Amino acid sequence: MSFGAILGRLRRAVIGPPRNPFDPRVREHIALAAFFAWIGLGADGLSSANYGPELGYLALGEHSHLALYLAVLTGVTVFIIALGYNQVIQLFPTGGGGYRVTTSLLGRHAGLIAGVCLIVDYVLVIAISIAAGVDALFSLLPLSWQPYKPVAGIAAILLLVTLNLRGIKESIAILMPIFIGFLITHGGLILWGIGAHATSFPEVVAASVSETEIVAGSSGWFGVAAMLLAAYSLGGGTYTGIEAVSNNIHVLAEPRVRTGRVTMMYMAVSLAFVASGIILLYLLWDARPTPGQTLNAAVFRQITEGWVLFGQPVGAAIVTVSLVCAGGLLFVAANAGFLGGPSVLANLAADEWVPHQARSLSNRLVTKNNIFLMGTAALVIFVLSRGEVSFLVILYSITVFGAFSLTLLGMCVYWMRVRGTHSEWPGRLLLSGAGFLICAGILITIVWQRFDEGGWITLVIVGALACVCWMVNRHYRTTRELLARADRVFTRKVVPAASEPPPLDPSAPTAIFLVGGSIGTGMHSLLWVRRLFPDQFRNFIFVRCGEVDTQSFGGEERLREMTREVDETLDYFVSYCHAHGLAATSFKAFGTDTVKELSRLCERIIAEYPNSIVFASKLIFEDESWWVRMLHNQTALAMQNQLHLRGIQMVILPMIVHRPRIEGEKKRRRTFHWTRTKPEEKVEAPVRRTGG
Repeated sequence: MSFGAILGRLRRAVIGPPRNPFDPRVREHIALAAFFAWIGLGADGLSSANYGPELGYLALGEHSHLALYLAVLTGVTVFIIALGYNQVIQLFPTGGGGYRVTTSLLGRHAGLIAGVCLIVDYVLVIAISIAAGVDALFSLLPLSWQPYKPVAGIAAILLLVTLNLRGIKESIAILMPIFIGFLITHGGLILWGIGAHATSFPEVVAASVSETEIVAGSSGWFGVAAMLLAAYSLGGGTYTGIEAVSNNIHVLAEPRVRTGRVTMMYMAVSLAFVASGIILLYLLWDARPTPGQTLNAAVFRQITEGWVLFGQPVGAAIVTVSLVCAGGLLFVAANAGFLGGPSVLANLAADEWVPHQARSLSNRLVTKNNIFLMGTAALVIFVLSRGEVSFLVILYSITVFGAFSLTLLGMCVYWMRVRGTHSEWPGRLLLSGAGFLICAGILITIVWQRFDEGGWITLVIVGALACVCWMVNRHYRTTRELLARADRVFTRKVVPAASEPPPLDPSAPTAIFLVGGSIGTGMHSLLWVRRLFPDQFRNFIFVRCGEVDTQSFGGEERLREMTREVDETLDYFVSYCHAHGLAATSFKAFGTDTVKELSRLCERIIAEYPNSIVFASKLIFEDESWWVRMLHNQTALAMQNQLHLRGIQMVILPMIVHRPRIEGEKKRRRTFHWTRTKPEEKVEAPVRRTGG
């Protein structure tokens, strides 16, 4: 057995066998019911109870009794933001979340900022969740083990990349016991801890009021508010899972809107209970930091101290199980970054802000390229930050509340626009407005107070990525205008249908054309071949592969639309040939790997038409760089390599894109030219022939 075959078997064993995107049972299998969505998407917010409340509590310093207000604010704002995002789910049931809302309601450039914030946010979700998970697990180990935390974090990221390459539901099913264990252990400890010290609750309230008066007397009420906002903002990661549901609504089971709303309810209730409950535990048990341990570990040890079962101490065992579940849940939360981030990248690719390859699916129907990208970026940030949770939270909170602010502002704009036609607009506007004010206030506070501690890094990253996305979009937009102009020329006249098309002769010379969605590029190839090889070919065969990507796999209607568009394109070329007395037919294929499907199809066609040459068109840019090559999938070159390996001849016909100097202008303006050719016209563009 060859090395390639062994590697293929190993990959199949780890990742799993391919899936058929047109099989409805596959769609039903990978769609998430509310409970599984709660685990896969809501674990992000729930897991932040392992570090968000701690950072907020410690940020208050000697004024720790003000944490009572944090507990109340956490529970209230979770429900306000969750209800606001329920509106997003209802108005945008196809997914896209904050990016789609902001793009539709505030404009494409505001949408770009929201999308970039979400991408950075999900990368940080992975990094911070892994870092906090490692901290929780190493709280059980001696201090001498601390230097090994980075190695453990890197291994965890690589493991999650592998799990997500198998598919969404598979990764969730593996991690589900950890999620349930966290709810049982932490829910039980919160209820027991609050109940055991319930009698001291009035004293805590009195101390909080007294502390408020002291701070207000020295710093004023503005100082109290600023202190609370600064502490509260450090728990900002608590809410990221809310965005994840609206962003990934397309992976939920039907009816999607109802499933999304139920998932949001599960998430809001569990998140408010756990996050607020842990803050109350800190207050009631007067928790103090312990070297090498998280604050949760310290307070859990206080609660379980002296617990005995059947004459044996069980406190240490319960704390161990709780922290193992906490660390495991943080790894589940990191998995939410691998669900939400690739989805946002795919939406950005659909709007041509990032390379088109971000829309591609693997044969397991997951965005393999995006998963690798998110994992690599998280790995880099984890290593550079050395897994410091307090530093990562600052970066994290800015992107979280930046995306929330833009989304809820967009919803405010929407309700203002429909105020004359929607009877419930005042209440909806009030809810969205309250959420916007809360999120915007926290965003401004954390940027202002934490700018020198790392806040500037987030602003630089978001700004730099937005500039890169703008450059990508400019290139695609200009190239698209070129192809649209070519398409308009060829589709201006309706091609008459032939009553008796000429028959095909399998033994005659045959030209096989690989065509895409652009009529212009396909006609460019056809007319060049007729000019370069006059009266050489008797059969003309047109081949196209419909790529099943994140957009076309969004539902059965999307798949039917893609199939219809492929048929219309192929029918145009065949009708054109028949109208000009040429024997022609077409073949089509569908799949997630265009090169593989086209290679199989060409082999099958050449088995029937052995005297064939394959032709494809390729855009050639002036001063083509690695940047331009990265933005295009280079299907023609990849096909050439595959067909040459199979002994099949192929010719690439360039379609030149250049930047001429315009006389009378001082600056060079980018203009794209396609060569319009007819059999009787003189052709000046060069042709690259290989294998002929």
